[in-house]
Amino acid sequence: MRVLIVEDEPFLADAIRAGLRLEAIASDIAGDGDTALELLSVNAYDIAVLDRDIPGPSGDEIAKRVVASGSGMPILMLTAADRLDDKVTGFELGADDYLTKPFELRELVLRLRALDRRRAHNRPPVREIAGLRLDPFRREVYRDGRYVALTRKQFAVLDVLVAAEGGVVGAEELLERAWDENADPFTNAVRITVSALRKRLGEPWIIATVPGVGYRIDTQPEAGPEGGDRA
Repeated sequence: MRVLIVEDEPFLADAIRAGLRLEAIASDIAGDGDTALELLSVNAYDIAVLDRDIPGPSGDEIAKRVVASGSGMPILMLTAADRLDDKVTGFELGADDYLTKPFELRELVLRLRALDRRRAHNRPPVREIAGLRLDPFRREVYRDGRYVALTRKQFAVLDVLVAAEGGVVGAEELLERAWDENADPFTNAVRITVSALRKRLGEPWIIATVPGVGYRIDTQPEAGPEGGDRA
């Protein structure tokens, strides 16, 4: 999951991003409306977390534009405006959820995961492919009934690959979906993470490399070469 945090208080925005990172949720920060609109125009986000009172175009204006775009991206308004009329207005503008400040980070994470499940209502909460069973809510992975312990980043990468249902996912897309905007596009982080993930899942290797294109879940995996790294 990748989230856009639109919040003009730097300390709070950084704290939210740090907390989400611990939950394997990638996020970018926009401190004003203009930056938020720019990021929305160039990146694909799963959810937007909007403060309503920000410099430049307000959170309300951003919500209107998101709804008008027809992207279907869920909006969670995170704001100090806590009166009933404020909440009603927020939902009328297109918010899918509304959380008032102060708040507990754990509740924000639970609400984001709930919105992500609703967004992906057309796919089962627990996904299975080629002997893999991945539960995105509990962040659990099993292979042929065997529990596989993964790091948060490894899980995030596998989640993207499994969601593709055997389709090829490019390294650039993995970087975009599992990391944040500060990731170096020329980094070998994707290759290293996929290599480590492949080894965690064990033989026969289930993550295939499509040279020059990307990676995919191999529905008919074969044992790899000695050392097991085809990244």
